[in-house]
Amino acid sequence: MTWTRHFGRFMAGTLAATALLATPAHAQADPPARLTDLVNPFIGTQNEGNTYPGAAVPFGMVQLSPDTGHNTGYDYAQDHIRGFSLVHLSGVGCGLGGDLPVLPTTGDVTTTDYAKYAAKFSHDDESASPGYYRVGLDSGIEAELTATARTGVQRYTFPATDKANVLLNAGQSLHTKVATEVEILDDHTVRTKLTGRGFCQDTVPYTLYTVTRFDRPFTAHGTWTGSTVTDGAKTGADGAYLRFDTRKDRTVEATTALSYVDARGALGNLRAEGGRSFDAVRGAAQRAWEDRLDDVRAHGGSDTLRRTFYSSLYRSFLAPNIGSDTDGRYTGWDQKIHRTQGFTYYQNWSLWDTYRTQSQLLSLLAPREARDMAISVIRIDEESGWLPKWGYGTVETNIMTGDPVTPFLTNAYQQGLLHGWEERAYRALKKNADGVPPAGSPAVGREANREYLADGFAPYVKDRPHAKPGDSDYDHGASATLEYALSDAMLSRMARDLGHRADADRYAARAQNYRKIFDPSTGFFRARDVSGAFTGPADPAKSEGFHEGTSWQYQWLVPQDLPGMVDLVGGKQAANDRLDSFFAYGQLTEDPAKTAREVWVNGPYDYYNADKYNPQNEPDLIAPYTYL
Repeated sequence: MTWTRHFGRFMAGTLAATALLATPAHAQADPPARLTDLVNPFIGTQNEGNTYPGAAVPFGMVQLSPDTGHNTGYDYAQDHIRGFSLVHLSGVGCGLGGDLPVLPTTGDVTTTDYAKYAAKFSHDDESASPGYYRVGLDSGIEAELTATARTGVQRYTFPATDKANVLLNAGQSLHTKVATEVEILDDHTVRTKLTGRGFCQDTVPYTLYTVTRFDRPFTAHGTWTGSTVTDGAKTGADGAYLRFDTRKDRTVEATTALSYVDARGALGNLRAEGGRSFDAVRGAAQRAWEDRLDDVRAHGGSDTLRRTFYSSLYRSFLAPNIGSDTDGRYTGWDQKIHRTQGFTYYQNWSLWDTYRTQSQLLSLLAPREARDMAISVIRIDEESGWLPKWGYGTVETNIMTGDPVTPFLTNAYQQGLLHGWEERAYRALKKNADGVPPAGSPAVGREANREYLADGFAPYVKDRPHAKPGDSDYDHGASATLEYALSDAMLSRMARDLGHRADADRYAARAQNYRKIFDPSTGFFRARDVSGAFTGPADPAKSEGFHEGTSWQYQWLVPQDLPGMVDLVGGKQAANDRLDSFFAYGQLTEDPAKTAREVWVNGPYDYYNADKYNPQNEPDLIAPYTYL
């Protein structure tokens, strides 16, 4: 594994240096002593980028970050903080997480709605770096955040007052709450149980457990249920307030541990990772990030380009996230408690968003974690009966379409990360490739597989009722066909390596199914209905049946057979001409920045009615390499 890590460093560093050295010589400078100084966690926090600026360690279970009222958590355009909550995902487009928002206040507790007690702040008094976040609130309170893998640590510096409060809001978050409970255990400790559901659409409920311990006793407390606050109460449904006297000592620290297993798991995580001062935890988090970022040493380039590069590299290490407690227990997708054996369990699988890029990067730069991630996905199949599509916490959300888990796992196999697990992975992948999950399973898998196996394509069936919550491959039959075929190609290679020759030949033949949706009359891919007829607008910029894109943008998603694709569009020169048009190459060479901002991208969710490259979304990510 050491060799793989160093090999990854060399390859990624070489590629990064090549890109960075393409800038003018007068703009070049050496990296600073600390690579974390090059990371800007605020990048992507406005215009629907849906990133978060708060504190986390690489792949940590906890992402402690401010929520401002945006559906995914933080929006730089907003100026009130509702709380600092424990769970966030970077870059996703639907609301989830935001669990247990905590906010320091002063005075009497008069409302339980975090939209009403939200604290005003200014970006002039706000800063963030990997593993650390700080903000000065207009109330005169300073809030600081840092984290370990399974805990979030908050430090509040209050004005001198006998009514310094810390509000723990269990009843509100970024998704639907099903049930919550709060209990004050002693004058230092509060526990919560939070059950929620939903991501983009509905999901099976899932439960989180937290334990919060303060570094000093609180002088008063209370809980609330709904809008009713009960002073002195130790139990409540929706929240608790803890009061401190800060006239002599103005600082209050709180450590919150999280578990997806049970209250015992949260307490165990607190005992294992808590107990250190805020500054000690912050220092450890910064060192963890320095170590990660040092996997790639990029020299040269402008300061702006280096900051962009390392900020992006930083976000590549934010997920997937640890799901097992320090004792090795985790909640599987069968909602039963399991224990790891020789690996760390990971969760939060945005596979459609990452199978083209991040999984390969992590295989190079974080092979130990990438192996554990792949094993975790295999365990999901073994425990729930099916591989994931888009998993959050302990449940399947079925968001996005196609078959992203196959390239994810076959990449892990090709990188040598599945030693001892090869056949277990193959069995799961074969079942996924050749079947459809039963009605009783929450998974949809390859939802249109029956038609795909019979006819060679997934049909586009507009407005078909969804059998299960989430997205449907029938709504995006054309892109689903392309992704099924790509996955078949990847699985064919794995099958051949493992000696399953008949399977390999069968999957290789299916990998050619991309041809089934090519319309010679338009020269582009096009959706077909259940009868096999091409359907929807003939204009490839207005095509239907493609998920978050058009036929123009999906036309290069045939990496398994680019020579065949080139032949379909009329040969090498025709393909190059089409690529030049797609990238607006003439405009790009004259003014790259203007072309990117005005031709390529027009809005945060500008996926449709387009015939140009869109670098902000996944279907186009491999298109630039088609020139090679």
